[in-house]
Amino acid sequence: MPRRTRLVITGNDNEGKSVILSDGDAQYLRVFERYGGTAVTDLWMTTSMPVDTTRTEDLSNRNFTIEPPSCGTVFRVIEYPPDKVRLANMDREKAFRDMGASHAMVKENARHPGMHKTHTVDYAVILSGEIYAVMDEGEVLLKAGDCLVQRGTNHAWSNRTDAPCRIAFVLIDASAPSV
Repeated sequence: MPRRTRLVITGNDNEGKSVILSDGDAQYLRVFERYGGTAVTDLWMTTSMPVDTTRTEDLSNRNFTIEPPSCGTVFRVIEYPPDKVRLANMDREKAFRDMGASHAMVKENARHPGMHKTHTVDYAVILSGEIYAVMDEGEVLLKAGDCLVQRGTNHAWSNRTDAPCRIAFVLIDASAPSV
């Protein structure tokens, strides 16, 4: 069972004073069974730049996709099970389709079944466990407290341990590179 993520949201009251608007478990947890029970908790989303801090985007009305909306951001936590569980019976095409990411799947010469590419800049912070960030050429082991900036590259996450790995991500929409 994936660990729930506490989400605290601040705002201003009618007098302009800062207040806690909500404090509790994040509501938008999705478990992708075709991907070994990978759990994705969407915490917050924005739909414009600059961000309007008075607006609340309703995550419940959004069909899940791996990427943020155009000109937007997504703040999420992903819990990756060990690869031996996550990849054991994975059908790549169905798994990526379930995540709204068929277009992002690397189809040729993928070094890992989870290899994908999004038109985003992703800030990643390893919260617990350890995981490899796999690139077309090379990989790096990341442990709790480590950070990674993913800049629109082919990449995958490979958990080669026996324990889940939790990562906090901020995904920021980016323009597609002209190649």
